[in-house]
Amino acid sequence: MNRYTILVYTENFIGILNRISIIFTRRGINIDALTASESRLDGIHKITIEVTVTEEQIVHLTKQIEKVVDVIKAYYFTDSEVVYQEIALYKLPIESLDPGLEKVIRQFNAHIIAAEKEFVVIEFTGHKEDTQALLEILKPFNLLEFSRSGRVAIAKPKFSVQEYLNNQT
Repeated sequence: MNRYTILVYTENFIGILNRISIIFTRRGINIDALTASESRLDGIHKITIEVTVTEEQIVHLTKQIEKVVDVIKAYYFTDSEVVYQEIALYKLPIESLDPGLEKVIRQFNAHIIAAEKEFVVIEFTGHKEDTQALLEILKPFNLLEFSRSGRVAIAKPKFSVQEYLNNQT
């Protein structure tokens, strides 16, 4: 089993995520991470799905996703074929701010993005393993809350959904 990133380009219609997730549910495949956002093209949205499956499964999944109405195109990539990151937010009580915490923040090149009367919020961007490592280090500082995004990815191979769309007309 390998980790793959599926990039799905679609129009933004109600229920599109549900229709795509049903493909995984029917096959008993867990989605490790899911993000959706606008793409650089007006009216086209990008869904990034991270899964751990076999090569045969990823080929079938991608073909099934492309059959969904409103999906323009789907591509799959191995981790080495994408540039990807996740964002993580860590909420700590204000009294946890001390030189030890400051050293951790500097070591991870993290940032304090909010400082309130009772807490601070630290932001860190990296791979899941990195955000998890920082989580484990921050737990002894009385971590109040933690949230991590899904994978945000861009493919390394040169391709363009715009070129795909132009070739379809």
